[in-house]
Amino acid sequence: MKYFLHDSNAFNDEKITELFINFGYEGLGLFYTLLEKLAQQEKPVKTTVLKSQLKVGKKLEKCWNFMESIELISSNNGETFNKQLMNFSGKYAIKKEKNKKRISEWRDKQLVTENVTHYESVRNTHKVNKSKVNKSKENEINISCFSFLDFWAVYPNKTSKVDAEKRYYKLSETDREIIKKTINNFIENKPFKDYNHPMASTYINQKRWLDEVPEKIQSYDFGKTSASNGVIKF
Repeated sequence: MKYFLHDSNAFNDEKITELFINFGYEGLGLFYTLLEKLAQQEKPVKTTVLKSQLKVGKKLEKCWNFMESIELISSNNGETFNKQLMNFSGKYAIKKEKNKKRISEWRDKQLVTENVTHYESVRNTHKVNKSKVNKSKENEINISCFSFLDFWAVYPNKTSKVDAEKRYYKLSETDREIIKKTINNFIENKPFKDYNHPMASTYINQKRWLDEVPEKIQSYDFGKTSASNGVIKF
């Protein structure tokens, strides 16, 4: 305990006055020094230890016994304590625990506040084009109509796959539907061998599905097809 209450008019207390009348300032000095020792421990202290620390001899022994007789101090089971100080110590311990809890709660709130009100510089904030994000999500949602894997399975010139895939997923749903309908005619009606077909990335980048081919564009159920020699079989 760092401190304990001590009234400025304590000298006017009846028991303190009696102590002063009988033992003078020496009695007062013993009493308040004894209180400091008890306050440091915040609990009863062995009487023999206190008397040894305070060098209580025959003369001060009489003062000690007098303080016990007027209940300025009390002794029980070989330990000495002051009732008022013990009450104050109990209240002090409760207050100390409440302060500890309050400080802990305050720190928790500070952490929450710091996370919620975290400042992010507007100047350095990365701006995202919402239209591009929405467009990208739209393409991701609709790729099931004719996925890149479907396209790659049938296209003859299998080079630059990574580049071709990136370009493919930038296409609109309409373009992928047209590729799905025209890919057979494009592959079958080229008068050169498979290795001379343009690279897949070139086919996509140049929109080669718009090339005119002899046969009429046909629709088909892609779910019932299989890839063989680079041609979709119906």
